[in-house]
Amino acid sequence: MPDDRGHQPPFPSPDIFNAPPSWRCIDFISDLHLHDELPRTTQALASYLASTPADAVLMLGDIFEAWVGDDMRSQAYEASCVRFLANAGQRLHLGMMVGNRDFLLGQDMLNACHAHRLTDPTVLHAFGHDVLLIHGDELCLADADYLRFRQQVRNPTWQTAFLSHPLDARLSQARQMRAASQTRQQAQTPETWADVDEAAAAQWMREAATPTLIHGHTHRPADESFGIEGGMRHVLSDWDLDHGHPRAEVLRLSAKGFERIPLIP
Repeated sequence: MPDDRGHQPPFPSPDIFNAPPSWRCIDFISDLHLHDELPRTTQALASYLASTPADAVLMLGDIFEAWVGDDMRSQAYEASCVRFLANAGQRLHLGMMVGNRDFLLGQDMLNACHAHRLTDPTVLHAFGHDVLLIHGDELCLADADYLRFRQQVRNPTWQTAFLSHPLDARLSQARQMRAASQTRQQAQTPETWADVDEAAAAQWMREAATPTLIHGHTHRPADESFGIEGGMRHVLSDWDLDHGHPRAEVLRLSAKGFERIPLIP
């Protein structure tokens, strides 16, 4: 493997999620990047959660654009999100996986939303399918700069030190990081962003004994052969109804298999 690429991470011990046989369908979404400058996107999510027929909605990371600690839910915009997430969590199984933007989302926030922690990775058994669920960032091995950053901020010592700062200071730092990220993104196109490394993903799929992979992070929705012989991956759509080229999509699994549900008004 070239020196400027990340080393293949070992496969973490996954959680096992066996869907109850009474369930009719499961929805997967990710990369909502919620923040107060996305009112249409936020309303679309609230409306979707209030009306979906799914027995479970599994959110595979980057629910929020930035999450600097669970006390952030006291802010006006985030408090409004908690209300509709909690309404959903009281009527269906709401699973939340953290991503590269909201990795500090903790148990207090899960409790407030009546949500269940969804570990990265999780192996889901549902409707005769064996599925590996990940956010996807850890396997973007070509993005060496990000992987170094990820190693730093996922360290419990770093997180404890960061969370010890006042909320206003953490929010200020998050705004600075978001501005820097937007600058980098403007210099790129989605086609040039790092993708999940297929060889590394294949190894994880073999170790998990799952022929199907579902992930987000890359903002390049697709359903394609991938990884192992007979393997498939389903890449989730990001959501943005507030700018050009609106997009919002749900991946649904039922006894009929997988289908994509567009949510463009």
